[in-house]
Amino acid sequence: MITRQHAIKLRQLIVKASASLSDTDALEAVELFPRWSDSAEYVTGDRVSYEGILYKCLLDHTSQPSWTPDASPSLWARVDDPGEEWPEWRQPTGATDAYALGAKVSHNEKHWISDYDNNTWEPGVFGWSEAE
Repeated sequence: MITRQHAIKLRQLIVKASASLSDTDALEAVELFPRWSDSAEYVTGDRVSYEGILYKCLLDHTSQPSWTPDASPSLWARVDDPGEEWPEWRQPTGATDAYALGAKVSHNEKHWISDYDNNTWEPGVFGWSEAE
């Protein structure tokens, strides 16, 4: 039987080991990462799960209730699968998640390639070329 102390130690070891995973491997085990919490201290590079999505900390900070990962792009970046060639386009919220020159996305059942660095425009509106 595992005692509460052993369970806590085991969880700490798992969290420590998960920190060394690549983003690609981490996406396979999002449940290993601690859930985001308000009033917690985070350092650059920490990864947390929030609503089932993996995020990486961009800046050391102490969290606050309104600074959730999905609402704080200056503090958190969503971790996506780098192996997915045409990920679904998401509206960038700022410079930290804007699309790079040459980025590939799918949007409205088409494939698009970014014509600009730091692209925040919607494909089909401006700044993207439709892939052939």
